[in-house]
Amino acid sequence: MRFIGVSSIMASDRKRRPAGHESRVFRVALAGGLPAVVVACWLLWTGDHPLRVRLTFGLLAVGAWLLGALLVRERVVRPLQTISNLLAALREGDYSIRARGANAEDGLGLALLEVNALSDTLRSQRLRALEATALLRRVIEEMDAAVFAFDSGHRLRLVNRGGERVLGQPVERLLGLDAASVGLAPCLVGEFPRTLEAAFPGGAGRWEVRSGTFRQDGLPHQLLVLTDLSRVLRAEERSAWQRIVRVLGHEINNSLAPIKSIAGSLKSLAMRDSRPEDWEEDLRGGLQVIETRSEALGRFMAAYARLARLPQPRLAPVEVVVWVRRVALLETRLEVAVREGPRVVVTADGDQLDQLLINLVRNAADAALVTGGGVRVGWDTRGGVVEVTVEDDGPGLPDPGNLFVPFFTTKASGSGIGLVLCRQIAEAHGGALSLEPRRNARGACARLRLPLGPLMANTEG
Repeated sequence: MRFIGVSSIMASDRKRRPAGHESRVFRVALAGGLPAVVVACWLLWTGDHPLRVRLTFGLLAVGAWLLGALLVRERVVRPLQTISNLLAALREGDYSIRARGANAEDGLGLALLEVNALSDTLRSQRLRALEATALLRRVIEEMDAAVFAFDSGHRLRLVNRGGERVLGQPVERLLGLDAASVGLAPCLVGEFPRTLEAAFPGGAGRWEVRSGTFRQDGLPHQLLVLTDLSRVLRAEERSAWQRIVRVLGHEINNSLAPIKSIAGSLKSLAMRDSRPEDWEEDLRGGLQVIETRSEALGRFMAAYARLARLPQPRLAPVEVVVWVRRVALLETRLEVAVREGPRVVVTADGDQLDQLLINLVRNAADAALVTGGGVRVGWDTRGGVVEVTVEDDGPGLPDPGNLFVPFFTTKASGSGIGLVLCRQIAEAHGGALSLEPRRNARGACARLRLPLGPLMANTEG
């Protein structure tokens, strides 16, 4: 770390013309010493002194006067030059220079102390900026999406590894090229975000295009981000097929294994020359098991087909109060309490909403019957959305993480598609469905959120 003293001089190779402030300081110093010189010279020349003494002491007085003025100018101007050099170094980005004599005991030392503090602050800020920039560049480099930055002339100024893969060229060849030459000109215009079908040297398919603007060195730049949706969709599709195959294989094997075993036993029984006396009973029992497991497998496949073929909703106005009251009356095992909210209308498929709410109320009733509790259905509105809640006083949620996993069930006779079907119906109507434990109470709460329709019923029923 370098230091500059208060009395340091400027570099010898830099010649400065006297500034107006320096001349004024010098003239003020001369004026301050002029009375004393005049008095001294007057006393010398009016007294009874030899000429030699008069000349000698007169020259000494004048020399001391000029030297004192020069020293005063130096003591005043040199600290200002030191501060100027420090500020110039800061402007040029050199934060290693420090000023000696910086202390809070006098005005000049306090000024130097503040300059040193400013240097420390700027150095710390530059270090943080460099670290943040390095982190940002690292993040951009590691992104799977292709990231490009173009200047106002649509020339490429930044590209990450994903962009290199998409364009099929190294960054050294890409920087400086215009958007049209690399095939990205159509991506820079239009609405954002959007999807498009495009082919690039590094791959073809469906891409999500996002764009934004930023400024660098005071100049506007456009940021372009391309995400390969085809790869994501293929990965999700492959994962979905794998889950479906696992579920189907598990259920089918569970049914076919006993069928195969019993069929083999019955075949061995039929091939015997001498059968036991109760062979007919064994035959009927084995056939009964085969029939039961076949029916169960048929119900499973029918449930799966039902889940896969959910029809598109036929939209019509549905009054929430009428819908909730009607479904609440369908549950006959216990009384469902209805807590009414605002009279509102949703645009939806009434049959599908009935199926959804019936499933939720039935599940809540099943849970409440275990503990002897109750079930409550209510609704409220906020932000253009109606939220229907179904609460129960049951034992709670045994496995919340698998509630919406197809064919997962905790009931002995359950199919495992009820909640999945409910969520599909909710999402088909632009809504959402969630199931969570009740706060500060035992049981569960299902929350169905649906967008309000264009019609609002304000009349009292």
